[in-house]
Amino acid sequence: MKALSIRQPWAWLIVNGYKDVENRTWSTNYRGDLLIHAGHNFEFDSISWILSKFTELKGILPLNKHDYDLGGLIGKVTLVNCTRHHESPWFTGPIGWLFDNAASMTLIPYKGHLGLFDVQINRSNL
Repeated sequence: MKALSIRQPWAWLIVNGYKDVENRTWSTNYRGDLLIHAGHNFEFDSISWILSKFTELKGILPLNKHDYDLGGLIGKVTLVNCTRHHESPWFTGPIGWLFDNAASMTLIPYKGHLGLFDVQINRSNL
């Protein structure tokens, strides 16, 4: 199965169904189920930006780094398209990866990689 590594808190927003677009500088022809891997790095400055732009997330978005899973698979989505334009408030470009069917899961520790990468895991564990 394919996976994409994303820093927290962005990965949490995606697997919990709040963020429907992941902004990248590159596109992919891959479409289908995609595991979301939370990297080890946490973007502290992102919390204040997110809450200033998406006030409806106040009281929902965890504020403490220790409330986020790091270093493993935390959920899955369906990658439905890659586009250069989208109405989602999450789209900042240049290329938006459009997600649907977001689902979080219990952390499965796993080493991340750059780009799309293959995960060797039993699907029944997902």
